[in-house]
Parts: sequence; C-alpha cells; structure tokens
Amino acid sequence: MTDSQSTSPSLENLLHETRAFPPSPEFAAQANAQASMYDEAATDRVEFWARQARELVTWKTPFTQTLDWSEAPVAKWFADGTLNAAYNAVDRHVEAGLGDRVAIHFEGEPGDTRTVTYADLQREVSRAANALAALGVTAGDRVVIYLPMLVESVVAMLACARLGAAHSVVFGGFSADALRSRISDAGAKLVITADGGYRRGAPSALKPAVDEAIAPKDGEPATTVEHVVVVRRTEQDVAWTEGRDVWWHDAVEAADTFHEPAWVDAEHPLFILYTSGTTGKPKGILHTTGGYLTQTAFTHKNVFDLKAESDVYWCTADIGWVTGHSYIVYGPLLNGATQVIYEGTPDTPHRGRWWEIVQKYGVSIFYTAPTAIRACMKWGEEIPAEFDLSSLRVLGSVGEPINPEAWMWYRRVIGSDRTPIVDTWWQTETGAIMISPLPGVTAAKPGSAQVPLPGIAATVVDDEARPVPDGGGGYLVLAEPWPSMLRGIWGDLQRFKDTYWSRFPGIYFAGDGAKKDDDGDIWLLGRVDDVMNVSGHRLSTTEIESALVSNELVAEAAVVGAADEVSGQAVVAFVILRGEHADQASTDEGSARIEKTLRDHVAKEIGPIAKPKRILVVAELPKTRSGKIMRRLLRDVAENREVGDATTLADSSVMNLIQTGLAKPTEDEN
Repeated sequence: MTDSQSTSPSLENLLHETRAFPPSPEFAAQANAQASMYDEAATDRVEFWARQARELVTWKTPFTQTLDWSEAPVAKWFADGTLNAAYNAVDRHVEAGLGDRVAIHFEGEPGDTRTVTYADLQREVSRAANALAALGVTAGDRVVIYLPMLVESVVAMLACARLGAAHSVVFGGFSADALRSRISDAGAKLVITADGGYRRGAPSALKPAVDEAIAPKDGEPATTVEHVVVVRRTEQDVAWTEGRDVWWHDAVEAADTFHEPAWVDAEHPLFILYTSGTTGKPKGILHTTGGYLTQTAFTHKNVFDLKAESDVYWCTADIGWVTGHSYIVYGPLLNGATQVIYEGTPDTPHRGRWWEIVQKYGVSIFYTAPTAIRACMKWGEEIPAEFDLSSLRVLGSVGEPINPEAWMWYRRVIGSDRTPIVDTWWQTETGAIMISPLPGVTAAKPGSAQVPLPGIAATVVDDEARPVPDGGGGYLVLAEPWPSMLRGIWGDLQRFKDTYWSRFPGIYFAGDGAKKDDDGDIWLLGRVDDVMNVSGHRLSTTEIESALVSNELVAEAAVVGAADEVSGQAVVAFVILRGEHADQASTDEGSARIEKTLRDHVAKEIGPIAKPKRILVVAELPKTRSGKIMRRLLRDVAENREVGDATTLADSSVMNLIQTGLAKPTEDEN
C-alpha cells in the first residue's frame, strides 16, 4: 500500500486529532496577509472594508458612505462612488506603466498558444466594447455569453462591463433549453458564442444550441435577442441568419481601439449568474460592481498571497461558473496578475496535461477542485512525478469540501510537502471567498476551511440560531453583510428573501451544515440536504465519503441518504475501485466481499450507525461537465424514482450503467 493509499481517521476523530501545518518562517515573513487584519476587522468591520476599497479599487468618484443596510436584506456598499470594472481590470495597469506585463498565457487544447499583455487586452476590450455598442448594446442591457475557455471569453465579459451592460455567462456544456431559459429570464439583447470549442481531442459545436435557444418554440415567441456574435474557433460550418448573426472578427477588428469606459454607480449591475435551485427554475444571482470588485481583489491578493510582479497564477475553473468570474477574470486582473487560461480537460491528450502546463509556464499558484484532485489520485502519482512542479508555492481547493486524504495527497505529491493549501469555502451567492486559511498566518488543517476571513461574520448555529460551542455542529450562517454579497435574484426579490433569509430571520443561511472543532475551526459538511438523519443521528455524506476513500480499495465515492421506513434515512454509497482492485467486483462473490469490507471499514472509522445499507461498485459517477458529482441523480436511483434531468452530465450513459448495477442484491443489515 502506497502512502497515498494509507488510511485516514474519520472526521469525528479529525476534529480532535488533526495535525496542523504551520506556515514556514520564510513564507510568513513575506506573506501579504497579517494576523493583525483579524483584529483590525473585528474593531471596525465596515471601516476595514472601506480601507480595502480605497486601496485595491480605483474610483472615478470616491465614495463617502461605506454600507447602507437600511433596506436589508438588500445591501448597498460604497453606493455614492462611481467606477468601471474594465478600467480597474485593464486600463489602470497600462496607465501605471505595466502594459508590457503578460495578462494571459492561453493554452488551447489542440496545443495552440497565445500570449496577451495588458496593453493587448486594453486594445481588445476597447474594440469589443465599440463593436457591441455599434450593435446597440448600452448601459443597463444584458448580454449572454456562451463560449469555451478562450481569451475572447474574458474580453467579452470585460467589454460588457466597460459599457455598463450586465453579462450573464452560461457554461458551454448547457443545453439549448437551459440556455433559452437563461436568455429569456435575463431579457438578453445579444448573445456572444462560438462556432464551437475543443474538448477531449475533438471539436464540439456551440452555435447550433444558440440558434435553437433563441428561435420560436412550442408556441412561445422568439427571445429578445437581436444579434448573435460568433467567435471563429473550430472552423466548423454553422447556420447563418443574415442581419442577425455577426462574426466576432469582422465586428471587432474593424472597431476603434479607443473606448471611454462608462462610469457607473457602485451598485450598478455587473453580472447575473444562474445557479440551479432544488426546485423551480434556475436562480439569476445578481452581483453589482463596487463591493464585488473590492472583495474579489482583497481575497485574491491575500488568500493566494499573490505577488503580481513574479507569480504565475492558474485557476482551472470555467468562466461559466462563479469561480471563473471571481478568480479568473476580476480578482486576478484587478491585481495585475499574470495567469494561465486553458481550454481543455486535464487528461487530453494525456493525463499529465495540467502538470505539463505548470512546468511550461512556471505556475506558482494553482487553484482547482477536489473532484479533479481525486481524479489525479486515481491516475497515480507517477504521472505528476514526470514534471517539474517546483515553481508551485500556493495550492488552492474550491467547489466542495475536500476530504483529508485528497488534501494530504495534494500537499505531498503536487506541493512536495512544502506548499500551503488554502481550502476555500464560498458560493455563487457570496461572490468571493468567505472562509479560508490565510497562507503565512494560519496553521492549516487537512479537510478544514478553518476560519472566516477578516471582515466576514460566518458562524455555526443550532436550530434556534444560537451559536454552537467549539466541538458542536449545526448550520453555517453569515450574520453580517459583506461587500461581494448577492443583491438579489434577478426579477424576484421575494424568492431572494425566502431562499436565503427566511430560515433564520435577519441572518443569511448558506444551506450548508458545518462543525466546529475544539479550536473553533470550521469543517464544512456539505449541503444540508446532504446531511442525513439516520435513526436520529446526523451523518455527513462528506464524512462517510472520506471514510470510504481512506480504504485502499476505493478511488472515489459518493454517498446519498435514501428514504427508509425504519431509520428515516439509509446510507447508500456508490464507489469506484482503484484500478488494481477493480477485477475483484467482477463476480457476485467478490462484489459481496468488497461491500462487507467497506461497510466494516466505515463502521470502524465512524461507527456502526454510519455503515452504508447498500454499496454499489460502479465504473463511473455521474458528473457535470465541470466535474461536480450529481448526487441528486444518485438519490433518485437509490430511492427507485425516475431519474431527473441529466442533460448537464458529461456522459448521460453513466446513469444507465448505475441503474443496471443497482438491481444486484446487497447487504442490508446494520
């Protein structure tokens, strides 16, 4: 058994026994973040954010009022100040003499590359803004962006911001129906798309989905879209509607390279980003300008310890998600960073692609998701060992709680047992990182997001909204407004209030369960609907998944709670075996033996109450194109319901295989 396969204790034990990794004296001596920030923010939280806004953001008209909470739960931050997001991300760096600094190293999946300086970016954004204005886009309009990970994607977002038009980016993996619902809800005037993009070695089409999305359908009229601007990426033939469709290169290359930014109020809408709800149509999360820019710049600079003059930063997210907005487009560019943007997947054309890129560009800050880390674990540590990763000095995790096993592998194999890991908790709704270690300040714990950042009032409460003591568990809430907070759900203020502010009146309910350890550090347990109640015991799916993955047999696991007549909910686990053990499940006898081994292992790690009632060995788990496990679909299978919408899965055939396998009998005793 290799080190990466060694067992790890359960979360309950980790809360009391976890080894902390203090920052090295050398790192602490040069770190951006300082422990004094916590005291400063605790003394006057509002003034703390005012200072960040003045230091990190350039204002056309300085603000005089920091926070207006009189219309809670809708906040106003820096409301009487004026600014422009694109100017802050691009122009001011050029004016400061940094025009020759590289803003973006672009790496396409086929191997094509492009280097863009801040001066280049200023010209491209100005041209794009002029081109969009010529097509009728003005301040206050909404523009939908449906693109792969390209330089043009960043340019398109910034061009909208330069005009004062709100962008709404839709992930390129979404279907025409999903795209239509977002276009219609936002009342978009224009769509920016591409003929297609590259994924796993082949071109995939995008323009046909746009054509379908904006056309009349089932008695519904066509959408409000007046123009479709198309980036030429894959040279695929596309249908063309004269007068409506415009090639990006025709429109942008002919436009002037000078554009005066629209100076907007701090509370002017910057973007709408749609996120799925548990029921009903997707929620259009609205973010405005001044507060959002302030907190994304502050968190990017301090959580990642950015040294803009020397670091090369890489966030592997897609701009279709909030991580791409905050930590590819706005945070890094506001701070004048040099960053990598990669179009493809981590295993194309080979499973060392990411590490090859780290080596090529000397990436020093790397930010990715636990799902990706676990995939790399499954592929084997000999793959990253082929590349020089010595440039890395800070590693980050985002998207879901990271199990301690993956945290330790990440630090040891990718970070050579020397890099701090920042395990970040935040949401589309929060806009920016809220809970995270600060490198150089915090002694990091594997699997724990740890402490709220300075200026953030996050805590864990019980059912009566009372803060739990150290060692207790409950619900994660935010007790005070923060600059990058959502300002509402587009077009539905009541849904905003009902969704986030009704569970605990006057307090933002994040929807996540959490525990505090004996030091008061926070451990995220996942969504509340992923916290199971088994015979009166609250069990975390994350905790059981960590226990399963700590066994040498298991490469990846997903756990759901299924309705049970006896216990209220029963634990159902879906596991992928490590390659050398996969053949053991090929017979009924072998499968039963594995299931018993894993059930006993969970009982040992957590307790008999946590033993899965059913364990299914599967070849793959249902994942979205961004890599998130769709536990909702697994819950449908576990409860013998018709499987819900699977259109956003990277491979919808996975569900057929899982449903077939679930018909096999499994252990059911506790």
